[in-house]
Amino acid sequence: MRIVFMGTPDFAAKSLERLYDDGCDVVGVFTQPDRPRNRGMKVSQSPVKELAISHGTPVFQPSSLKNDEAVGLLRGLECDLLVVVAYGKLLPKEFFDIPPLGAVNIHASLLPKYRGAAPIQWAIMNGETKTGVTSMYIAEELDSGDMILIKETEIGDDETAGELYDRLSVLGAQVLSDTVGAISAGTANRIAQDHNLATYAPLITKELSPIDWTQTAHNIKCKVRGLAPKPGATAMIDGLNMKVYEVEIFSIPNVVYSIPGEIISKGKHGIEITCADGSVLIKELQPPGGKRMNAADFVRGRKI
Repeated sequence: MRIVFMGTPDFAAKSLERLYDDGCDVVGVFTQPDRPRNRGMKVSQSPVKELAISHGTPVFQPSSLKNDEAVGLLRGLECDLLVVVAYGKLLPKEFFDIPPLGAVNIHASLLPKYRGAAPIQWAIMNGETKTGVTSMYIAEELDSGDMILIKETEIGDDETAGELYDRLSVLGAQVLSDTVGAISAGTANRIAQDHNLATYAPLITKELSPIDWTQTAHNIKCKVRGLAPKPGATAMIDGLNMKVYEVEIFSIPNVVYSIPGEIISKGKHGIEITCADGSVLIKELQPPGGKRMNAADFVRGRKI
């Protein structure tokens, strides 16, 4: 089976690596153009490109898929199956109509919940206790195609989006391996999604970062976990817009503080701030232009 792979970040690279490990015939890789990345904004290759080059696989980086040139590149590879994992752009119908065995996508949620760009972050922010990975045939509407395989996993009480991302990248690689095997054997499922149950996970932006102290301690902790490590939840402390990476719940039943967001204690355990049903203890933060640190180290010697 000749496979063309489309993906960009390290989440996708984990799936591509599994295809190589399984001995699949990966005849071409599409990934996003090289761009400035990380704090230094140095132009660099995507993790998928680096992996493909190391295996001697031809790499294609069209600036757009909506033209005859890009479609021609895919046709020229004469693939049997197209695999898409976190490519970063929607595919035009011409793309997923080309391979005779279809085009499949690996999505980090239990579809039809959390269709869209940020399923991992939103699942945590919304307080979900489980999530997973779904493989599906690609359809025109976003993440709406018939499902092939679904694997669930529990979300840890303190697990951050970054930690869950790493775990789901491994689970996604396994799901892809099983999916390709089923398609090759002619035993792949086609399970229609219930579109009435669909929910969406839009792109995460910095506008979501500020903590709303009128929320419950549980909701605040879910937000902090869901936005860690990027872009990070934020709070104004001592006149500084801090990134907040770890909090502990101090909820008190039937108690409502009159001034949510008030600092009521600081010390060796962190900074305690009131919320809707008690308080939240900030344990790890990052000052503007500084490094991540224990909140206790930040408050030592400061009058807050």
